[in-house]
Amino acid sequence: MSDIQSKKISSPPSVQEENFLNWNEILEKLKKTFGSDIYESWIKNLNIKKEFNHYVILSVPTRFVRDWIVSRYADKILDEIKTFKKSIQRIEFLIEESQEKNSQNNFLKKNKITSIENSLLNYNRFNQNSRFDNFVVGESNELAYTAARKICVQSAHYNPLFIYSAVGMGKTHLLNAIGLEVENTKKVMFVSAERFMYHFVRSIKSNEMVKFKDFFRGANIFIIDDIQFANGKEAMQEEFFHTFNSLIEKGSQVVISADRPPSSLDRIQERIKSRMSGGLVIDIQPPDLDLRVRILKSKFEEIKLNFKENYTLSDEIFNFLATEITSSVREMVGALNRVLAFSKINTKSPSIYECKKILKDFINFNTKSINVESIQNLVASHFNLSIQELLSQRRSRSLARPRQIAMYLAKQHTTNSLPDIGRKFSNRDHTTVIHAVKKIDELIKKDNDIKQSVFELKKKLL
Repeated sequence: MSDIQSKKISSPPSVQEENFLNWNEILEKLKKTFGSDIYESWIKNLNIKKEFNHYVILSVPTRFVRDWIVSRYADKILDEIKTFKKSIQRIEFLIEESQEKNSQNNFLKKNKITSIENSLLNYNRFNQNSRFDNFVVGESNELAYTAARKICVQSAHYNPLFIYSAVGMGKTHLLNAIGLEVENTKKVMFVSAERFMYHFVRSIKSNEMVKFKDFFRGANIFIIDDIQFANGKEAMQEEFFHTFNSLIEKGSQVVISADRPPSSLDRIQERIKSRMSGGLVIDIQPPDLDLRVRILKSKFEEIKLNFKENYTLSDEIFNFLATEITSSVREMVGALNRVLAFSKINTKSPSIYECKKILKDFINFNTKSINVESIQNLVASHFNLSIQELLSQRRSRSLARPRQIAMYLAKQHTTNSLPDIGRKFSNRDHTTVIHAVKKIDELIKKDNDIKQSVFELKKKLL
């Protein structure tokens, strides 16, 4: 039987009390043991209620806090208490809400306000600069743009809408644009997966799960960004699954974004992947040179208008930026801002030579940002495939060969292990990756087309 017991008690047994422990002194020791972050979050609110010869009773504010401490910190707490009084053999916990907490709850009930609503309403604000009218459309993002506009007019036409791409390709811009378009006519909830998790945990701690469920499930359009951050968080995934089902059943539109398709999401429940694949799944491909130049010029005009500055940049500068920085639209715009800062300080438009100096570290950094996802996107684009086709289970040569080349490049140019690479290709086994690498190695020696394709892809990658 464990030395640590956790139970809700009304009154302690009648045992001879001894008041020897100095709880403030113990708290100071616990702060040093656990560190300030854990101490402030969990240990600080512990109080000693009763002290007996062989055990102590500590009060905790909620059941959640008690369960968390028992599962993670109780053994160490007991060890520290024993250093002050060797006869203590166990600790017990009494759930006891503070008067301050009770008065706060009464205030919230009286005024019909909940902390979940208050904090989320303050957070749920849309970026006025990310609209449909300033989203630059090209071949690589046209389908995602059209679908996003469509659901603003006809919700649940395809449900859910799942948009994925590499970082910095415009997913969040589109999601934000949907919110701006319909916020005056529909109840919209726009939240990141990370923020959803934060409020989920907070609601458990404050016993507000009913309000949490009601709040999120009341939306007409529910938008969640970067769902890949839910990986491995089982409790949150469970809640998201039920929230998702509830919204679909009542006819609400669900919009989800991620950095990869549903089938490739790591450590996400299969039933959630299946639900997310059940609507319209669209990818945003990296923009071509023409679209990158148009995006830069659009951002340039926006900056001039917003800051009332009389900048001038030549087409040569725009082409230089669009050619040198291809990893993401966001980084390309960041480079533009750096060039404009130079223009403002020096009251002149920089030359190409000056741009290279200004962006030296920036460009060098961009050349190093190679990962499995960027390789997959590059290979898919090179062979005119979608990411879904590249990662599918189909084994036709037109798909298998590009897939093998992507695995080969991932093995050569990333630090991922063979099992990791396999997982990123729709959970394939590491032996499949080994076979792909050997096969492409062989083909490079005797097949000029494969050799040329690999050479061109490496050149683009590096």
